[in-house]
Amino acid sequence: MPFRIIRNDITKVEADIIVNSANPEPVQGGGADYAIYEAAGREKLLEERRMIGKIGTGEAVVTKAFELPAKYIIHTVGPVWEGGDRGEEEKLASCYRKSLLLADQLSAESIAFPLISSGIYGYPRDRALRTALDEIGRFLESHDMDVILVVYDKSSFELSGRLSSDVRQYIDDHYVEDHYRESVLPEARRRPFHDNIVGHAPAESSRRKRRKIFESPSKPAASEHAPHGPAPEDITSVTEEAAAPYPSLNLDHLVSQVGESFQERLLHLIDERGLTDVEVYKKANMDRKLFSKIRCKPDYSPKKRTALALAVALELDLKETQDLIGRAGMAFSPSSPFDLIVEYCIQKKIYDIYEINAILFEYDQPLLA
Repeated sequence: MPFRIIRNDITKVEADIIVNSANPEPVQGGGADYAIYEAAGREKLLEERRMIGKIGTGEAVVTKAFELPAKYIIHTVGPVWEGGDRGEEEKLASCYRKSLLLADQLSAESIAFPLISSGIYGYPRDRALRTALDEIGRFLESHDMDVILVVYDKSSFELSGRLSSDVRQYIDDHYVEDHYRESVLPEARRRPFHDNIVGHAPAESSRRKRRKIFESPSKPAASEHAPHGPAPEDITSVTEEAAAPYPSLNLDHLVSQVGESFQERLLHLIDERGLTDVEVYKKANMDRKLFSKIRCKPDYSPKKRTALALAVALELDLKETQDLIGRAGMAFSPSSPFDLIVEYCIQKKIYDIYEINAILFEYDQPLLA
């Protein structure tokens, strides 16, 4: 998975490069900056930082990682939030952009970011997240690198208020036990509790109805009061015909009616939309090797989050998505927050995989792809 969000201490993340949201001066700051200096070896890191000197806002420089489980530390200085009309967004975007380009120059295979400027610099967390996702997504369109956004705790991460409210409302409206019971459980299990007690005698009328269904009726005497409709003998013949086996069907016939496999349908959809393989697996936040397996192995069985990531990459509507994942033996469940969130995003035409994964992360669900 090229991009993922995790909850961890960034000093403990194993990546080629750790990004430090640094103080512009060559001093040990607070928060994550303080933790990185302590974990790397404060004196050695300070000595190398002094050699670099002051760092401008939006700029990025590199030092050795010393004792950290990484090869390098990239130090970037995020903007202090001053209301949003002082170029903060462009400066923050520059932090991610220049850090990623520097990592590429260093031939790094992986890089771990904090949510830059969202702490003591006061940048609104939802806006800081949006900028991070935009810049990381733009970079990954043309580069292969594992990018990790590291969130220290729940309070450090925030979706936009409107989006968070809409998702929560959608889950509340759909993740309801009564809805699930009414749409899935058999009728007998939806009856009131007292009607399902073992040994409870059904009403007389119910017993009579069942006898009429299962017993062969005797032909009644003609009566001018007979109910309208087919004669009893007609009912019997229809019932017997409906209950008869289907001699025209056999196993070979049924197997011959099997439709497209998941792989076949996926490849047809890619062709129909005029997309390349690279465009699809990039938009699906998918590793090239995983996509290659799906393309080359007709019987490959993907994980649900992989199948849904491909549906998102192809911008399928809900019906098309249900059809695609159904060919892999999957379906949406009204009792799964993961399913409901993806369903919500598809219905709202949110096809940005990074935004969807941010929503899933907010609700402690696995990420797509």
